[in-house]
Amino acid sequence: MTLVLDPAAQDLLFREARTANTFTDEPVTDEQVQAIYDLVKYGPTSMNQSPLRVTLVRSPEARERLVEYMAEGNRPKTTGAPLVAILSADNEFHEELPHLFPHFPQAKDAFFGDRAVRESNAALNAALQAAYFIIGVRAAGLAAGPMTGCDLEGIRKEFLDDDHTPLMVVNIGRPGPDAWFPRSPRLAYEQVVTTV
Repeated sequence: MTLVLDPAAQDLLFREARTANTFTDEPVTDEQVQAIYDLVKYGPTSMNQSPLRVTLVRSPEARERLVEYMAEGNRPKTTGAPLVAILSADNEFHEELPHLFPHFPQAKDAFFGDRAVRESNAALNAALQAAYFIIGVRAAGLAAGPMTGCDLEGIRKEFLDDDHTPLMVVNIGRPGPDAWFPRSPRLAYEQVVTTV
């Protein structure tokens, strides 16, 4: 059986896509970011929690502040990207549930009154949304450079608040020279899939 999605789109989103390490200086527009969001907002989350929050780092001053929290090897990547996004989980996502999950508005209090439960759910579902965000960047014809090699707690204190847990930093733009490392191996189907 073949996939319905056109092979060129499969290559763009998956086979040929890799983490970008260099970028051109071509800007990433607000319209491109809006188009990415308008696509990836449909990705599934448990009970439509939708806890992902995106902080766009555009100004030179904010970029300098962010670079201080990146691992040394990641600093040039973040410095050179035309746009950087901090992806975080909103631990107060439950406040939006009466709107996002209208057929059971009581879910806000019935399931998510406890902060630890919210944090666990927010982390899992925001990570799922972050994966969709990366695919959305690729669908826009841009390259994504997602990284966790950074001081996430420092980033939280500098850019967010106690209600948001940073998950990763994503550099975004057109790939520059020597943007890609060689493709690393993947596990074979038989190593991953088990039938019971």
